[in-house]
Amino acid sequence: MKKIFFYILIFATSQVLHAQSPSILGKWKTIDDETGKPLSIIEIFEKHNKIYGRVIEIYNPKNKPTKCIKCDGEDKNKPIVGLIVIKGLTKEGNEYTNGKILDPKHGKLYKCSISFETKDKLKVRGYFGIELIGRTQYWDRVKG
Repeated sequence: MKKIFFYILIFATSQVLHAQSPSILGKWKTIDDETGKPLSIIEIFEKHNKIYGRVIEIYNPKNKPTKCIKCDGEDKNKPIVGLIVIKGLTKEGNEYTNGKILDPKHGKLYKCSISFETKDKLKVRGYFGIELIGRTQYWDRVKG
């Protein structure tokens, strides 16, 4: 009887822990913080224990062929679709930090932090220097 209770306790604990830590990996719909309209789909993935995100779709058809002409370095003149816009985040507690986020529209690279608002909504903050000077967007998980 004790053995059965022990297995039930282990199973229940693992389910609670799993439910408390949603995965950032997957596809996310970016929402314009000024207009509230969807902009793109970003696929967030892990590589070498760091978090990255690439643009896999742009909603506005007139923007699809655009390149990152205002970007510097290796991103200059790359097509927006396929562009890595989240670069090298690491998980610290309930937040992903110590990386960068690229704004392809302006070609600017900002410090970045990402946290969960809910299991299906991310709070994405790009900023200069300290987090008080920046912008926040909320991204929705793409299901299916």
